[in-house]
Amino acid sequence: MRHQKKTVRLGRKAEHRKALLANQVCNLIEHQRIKTTLAKAKAVRPLAEKMITLGKNGSIHARRTAFSTLRHKDAVKKLFDEIAPRSTERNGGYTRIVRLGQRKSDSASMAFIEWVDAAVVVEEKPAEEKKTKRKDPEEKPKKETKREEPKAKEKESPAAEEPKKKRRWFSRKSGEAEK
Repeated sequence: MRHQKKTVRLGRKAEHRKALLANQVCNLIEHQRIKTTLAKAKAVRPLAEKMITLGKNGSIHARRTAFSTLRHKDAVKKLFDEIAPRSTERNGGYTRIVRLGQRKSDSASMAFIEWVDAAVVVEEKPAEEKKTKRKDPEEKPKKETKREEPKAKEKESPAAEEPKKKRRWFSRKSGEAEK
């Protein structure tokens, strides 16, 4: 029986699990928000919260303890200099898990895990991308008019018509328009 064995195993051996969770926390520190499976997000949360608690302490011993867990100097530096000072007034609950639904390929539950105190800048970027997508269809008709000019030159030379017949299946609409 599994009584009092609360470690979330994630289908991995202990060494692999520790490395996975350390990498997830380092990515969370670097990117402020990561997308992962719900089970991994729930397993990452306690470790991330312990790292914030060490960061709030700020001593050299806390820094070394965090480094022994995370194994990335840059992540530890950013944790102690930027992320932990934002959370000095909180007594816990430094992370938030946002459920995203099922992944298409294997129906795994997906989730975002992010810092509660992080500024939300990520949501503005998709709005800008949509605007650029709307401009692309306007540019395509201009390119089509440029394509028609070489076709007019091809009509003048009889040798140019032979490759045109061979490639007729590429664009039947343009072939019908010429008739």
